[in-house]
Amino acid sequence: MTSRLLQRSLGSPDYDGIRQALRNDTSTPVIGVRGAEVRVAVLPLFTHDGRQAVRVSSTVPLTHVLVGEDSASGTDVTLLVPEVTAPRVLTLESRDDAGLVGSAEITITPQRKWSVFVVHHSHLDIGYTDPQGTVLRHHLDYLDAALRLAEETASWPDDAKFRWTVESSMPALKWLDARPADQVERFAALARAGVIEVTALPFQLHTEACSTEELYRQLRFTTQLKEKYGFATKSAMHTDVPGAVVGVIDALNAAGVRYLAAAHNWAGRSVPYLHGGDKLTRPFRWRAPSGQEVIVWFTDTPHGMAYMEGNTVGLTDSYELADDLLPRYLSALASRGYPYGPGTFGWQGPDAPREPYELDVLHLRVQGAHADNAGPSIVPASIARRWNEQWAFPRLRSAVNSDFFEHVEERYHDRLAVHEGDWTDWWADGLGSGARPLGYVRRAQSALRVAETLHTLAGADATEQIDEAYDKVALFNEHTWGAANPWQDAEEAGDSGGLQWTRKSSGAYDAQDDAADLLHAAARRFGATLSDRGAADPSALASFAVFNPGTASRTDVVRAFLPRDVVKTDVPIALVDARTGETIPHHEEFVDPVDWPTRPIGRHLHAVVPEVPGYGYARIDVVRGVSQAPEPVEPDLGGVIENEFYRVTYDVREGVIRSIFDKAAGRELVNDGAAAGFGQYVYDQYATAPHFNHLSGHVGAHDRTLLGDRAIGRNATIVKAQRTAVGEKLVVELQGKGVDWLRTTIELHNGVPRLDLTYQLAKQGTPAKEAVFLAFPFASGPATAWELTGGVGGPDVPRVPGSAEYMLPIRHWIAFEDPELTVAWATLEAPLVQLGTIHMPYAPFPPTLDEEPGTVYSWALNNIWDTNFPSQQQGETTFRYSIMSAPGIEGRRLGTRAAAGLTDQFVGALLTSSPDAVKSFVSVDHPDVLVTSLGQKGDNELVVRLQSLAAEPVEVTVRLPGLRQASVSAGLERELRSLVVSADSVKVRLPACGVAAIWGTCE
Repeated sequence: MTSRLLQRSLGSPDYDGIRQALRNDTSTPVIGVRGAEVRVAVLPLFTHDGRQAVRVSSTVPLTHVLVGEDSASGTDVTLLVPEVTAPRVLTLESRDDAGLVGSAEITITPQRKWSVFVVHHSHLDIGYTDPQGTVLRHHLDYLDAALRLAEETASWPDDAKFRWTVESSMPALKWLDARPADQVERFAALARAGVIEVTALPFQLHTEACSTEELYRQLRFTTQLKEKYGFATKSAMHTDVPGAVVGVIDALNAAGVRYLAAAHNWAGRSVPYLHGGDKLTRPFRWRAPSGQEVIVWFTDTPHGMAYMEGNTVGLTDSYELADDLLPRYLSALASRGYPYGPGTFGWQGPDAPREPYELDVLHLRVQGAHADNAGPSIVPASIARRWNEQWAFPRLRSAVNSDFFEHVEERYHDRLAVHEGDWTDWWADGLGSGARPLGYVRRAQSALRVAETLHTLAGADATEQIDEAYDKVALFNEHTWGAANPWQDAEEAGDSGGLQWTRKSSGAYDAQDDAADLLHAAARRFGATLSDRGAADPSALASFAVFNPGTASRTDVVRAFLPRDVVKTDVPIALVDARTGETIPHHEEFVDPVDWPTRPIGRHLHAVVPEVPGYGYARIDVVRGVSQAPEPVEPDLGGVIENEFYRVTYDVREGVIRSIFDKAAGRELVNDGAAAGFGQYVYDQYATAPHFNHLSGHVGAHDRTLLGDRAIGRNATIVKAQRTAVGEKLVVELQGKGVDWLRTTIELHNGVPRLDLTYQLAKQGTPAKEAVFLAFPFASGPATAWELTGGVGGPDVPRVPGSAEYMLPIRHWIAFEDPELTVAWATLEAPLVQLGTIHMPYAPFPPTLDEEPGTVYSWALNNIWDTNFPSQQQGETTFRYSIMSAPGIEGRRLGTRAAAGLTDQFVGALLTSSPDAVKSFVSVDHPDVLVTSLGQKGDNELVVRLQSLAAEPVEVTVRLPGLRQASVSAGLERELRSLVVSADSVKVRLPACGVAAIWGTCE
């Protein structure tokens, strides 16, 4: 089989095919005779003496004459004519040795005089092409080379000097820590001079996987670079990942960054041009609800090969190839919606009706080779040097990233289109390919906020440890989740899938362990600090400070451990609310040393504590009881559990929740006529093959043909029906495809207006393409709001044109509102959802079910990627959800409350004395403003981090007992403005969905 046959048979064309398509699309056949074809292209090429270029190509060598102007011989020639300001018709004659082959009239048209900023960088995949450590060491070597090349070309013309943009700052930070002082100073001097630029993001992130605090913390080094090395971070690069959360705008602005170069990869089913992407002009101004903006340059699916745009037109290969292709590329940009036609990269969509590119300035990324993780090369700078000697225009400038943006901002800022909202990531579906470690990371994000808060309240500065744990969390959220061929298990290169996923997933487990360690230590330090401030109470055997890490006061369940060495397990106890003297019913779970000799011995106490103030605690005393706590009752509940607020009915025959009845509203929450039952396990298999790299990017699904199988959970059995002093629960086990077992736990707690659901499944490993959904059909209208990182989305909230629409990567909650009732659904571990239907996971993502506006499908896990993400997943995995309903409350407020039961669980800190019965450490007076965490800097400075969910700017009063002086910053790091302190309080104005930090000194 010849290589020609293979090229014509398999997948997308290679570079030769892409380049030939560009040549054909930017030239016109004008002569065809005696087996020869002659094509002409009028291109934006200008000489220094005022002439412009016409390219003539022929299938055989000929002499080409523009009558009266210029001539040349060959198969590809450049003819020059005086620059025209209006169309001019000339005659082209093509001759061979026998005479005239043919002639044609051609029209010479005015052309743009382009300025092309060639931005040389290396796309950082932490993995993919090699194991992670190998990749990072290579990137440090690249900075050595960049330093040498910059110094070697220092005497070149300014536009041609080698310049290097560090796409992801993590290698630069590692390099600065690892190199001798003289090299570091040389690097810093070049950065100060604008020859090397370190951009803002530490690595390329799935930003929708980040918490808001995490996103801001990952930009904290920008201040350090400026203070330590004297150069500012002006711009960011978001490379490969086709989308970013709206919170990126405010986070970058808080770090002093106003420019973002995004290179969206066409691979992996991304089809922005089918969802309004043709309306997204470049560059554009991306605006957050806060009103802050970044100027964005981007590449998109049909535009080219993302960060390989410059490579495609020869800027890494040779001057001759660039001289051939770059003018054609510029001509195509100026004359058509997309420079490459359908099918060029395997993209088979229509030629979208996009307007041609309108500016005469271009940002063109280039890599040192045609690969990810490619090192620097002198070739692009050498081409720029020779090019500018040969041609007046286009003018090539070897540039750093911010050079282009400063040029555009100065000349075109007010002409740029403004787009608002979330830029939903087309690759977010990959988060479901590692559901278990992702769940651990999401738990860690919540635990770290609580851990830092409790350390702070105990007077300890845990900033360094918290930051290190957040860094591990963020590193898992970095966009490289596996090798190029993740199903392989080699020791190096792109087949090292097993090694890469082992390291990647272990980072998630390490992050969760670190978060758990910090929370464990913080609770004990907090308890010890409170104990030091209290006095002994002879009536109490022990006490607990039940801390609420949420902003609003609420009633909720606390789980705390009472060690045997504090109170013997045979001593009956009661729990007393120190605020009221009322006994609080509780449930005990005894850790039997016979069953668990490897675990601490004592009692796990479960109790519902009423109205614990936000960011405060209520003291619960352990006193001697009359008798041991009652054992759980296991009555035959008939599949029904209830508390004051809800009655929940489970249908064993169907394996679903049949009813959730809101007693106060007198209303059913479940849409019993929906296609799927409430809480139903849905398992899909797709008829696509595993172990074929990039297959999913070449597969189209216009109907349900590729839905190979759909199965649901069956054979439900109630294995536990339990009533305790705290509440009621059902545990149901089912059988299902794709799992060894499936377990559902349904819980209602007395006094808590919330339903809690836990799904545990033992996933079977398989390379088959699959997905697991959990269905939640509500008897309501469509969703009205959902939580995003740094914002709130909704059907009427703007999104950047071209955003992914068939799925949503949310933070934690979705709200449904109608005139009578608001319903909120919240998730802890599983961020991916589809609303109303289940879509095929291949472009253009057709629905597989009729639309049901009130149904949420939690896309718990999947295996639809064939590169970069793990090729299968297995093992016990947990997904937790909460549901609340209430009349007359705004959706985002109820959503926050529902999520608090998952993300802000009460902490029981053991006390050895009796401090205040209740205390609030910080409070805010606006229901849409959250305190996300407390931090401490040094010995006495407190940091209160705030996030607004309001759609409009709000003014909030923040009260801190003992506050004496305070300042505020727009982000989570310092850029301070003084505040007036009055009666332990300050007033702060937050923009819509904005973030701020108050820095205060308290007594």
